[in-house]
Amino acid sequence: MRFGLLLPHFGEHADAETLVTGAKTAESLGFDSVWVRDHFLFEPHGEFEKPNATFYEALTVLTAVGMATTSLQLGTGALIPFRHPLNTASIVATMTQFLGPRIVLGLGTGNFDREFAAAGYGGVPRVELVRKNAGIMRGAWSEAGVSWHDDVFSFDRVAPEPRPVGGAIPLWYCGGTPRSVRLAAETFDGWMPGRISLPTLRKRVRSLEDLSAEHGRKRPSVGIIPTASIDRSRDVALSRVDIDGLLAWANNAKFWVKPASGRFESLDDLRGLFIHGTPDDVLEQCEELRDAGVDHLVFDFRLSVPEWEKQMVLLGEHVLPRLSEQPTRRRER
Repeated sequence: MRFGLLLPHFGEHADAETLVTGAKTAESLGFDSVWVRDHFLFEPHGEFEKPNATFYEALTVLTAVGMATTSLQLGTGALIPFRHPLNTASIVATMTQFLGPRIVLGLGTGNFDREFAAAGYGGVPRVELVRKNAGIMRGAWSEAGVSWHDDVFSFDRVAPEPRPVGGAIPLWYCGGTPRSVRLAAETFDGWMPGRISLPTLRKRVRSLEDLSAEHGRKRPSVGIIPTASIDRSRDVALSRVDIDGLLAWANNAKFWVKPASGRFESLDDLRGLFIHGTPDDVLEQCEELRDAGVDHLVFDFRLSVPEWEKQMVLLGEHVLPRLSEQPTRRRER
């Protein structure tokens, strides 16, 4: 399993120097990747985020931290298709000229209709827009270029230069629904549901394996981005996070496997979508996720950004080395 960090490039603590310094620290501690979210009209989650709409643009942030580091993979979880796909293809290919083949593009449908309306895509089905973006970008990065004609995009024989260093960039589908699994199994290189409960994750990974086999494909990589809080004291780690807000958010999630009670009501019900506690606690929770089929675990410290570097060090020094020493146990189907 590989390990990454969601960069705090949004909200009240977003700060350019902190982002660059933090990425350098993550690389020195042995993390594999850093990731960004994507919005241009940001609305914080009312259940558990503070109402600060600051949001540093996703690809700009990845370029900046990529120039300050040498080996970190640079991921989007997820890039939202309110940009023209030819423009996105050109931007990302240009990024590889400076950063090398380090980029993974997770694509997702986003949350806010008003972003798509403002960008001129109001009324366009968002899942189909993601699929169109993936097809156009892959074609733009190919030797032959791409032609495309539908009710949204129309152009002939377009081949923007430069092409990506290292060939086509991996595209992941980001979403937690059964449909997102079907799409990932059909054509994408990875699947990333973001926050997701452990029983739901297990069910989705089984489905991903079965559907990929039906399509004659290797199972795509699986990544997740759970909310996290780590400290030497479990009580301190929990004190930083609005547990009731996370439970409220989880109860609004569609298509999830519900707890036996029918509702998310306890800390234990949040397993998988919330990693917390001491290094020993976090180690155990990471092992659960690895055994459930997770290939890339990205820690999201958005609810405890003032302690971001402290938590990064605890993970890098007391959790990641121990995980790398342990074999993966066979998953139960």
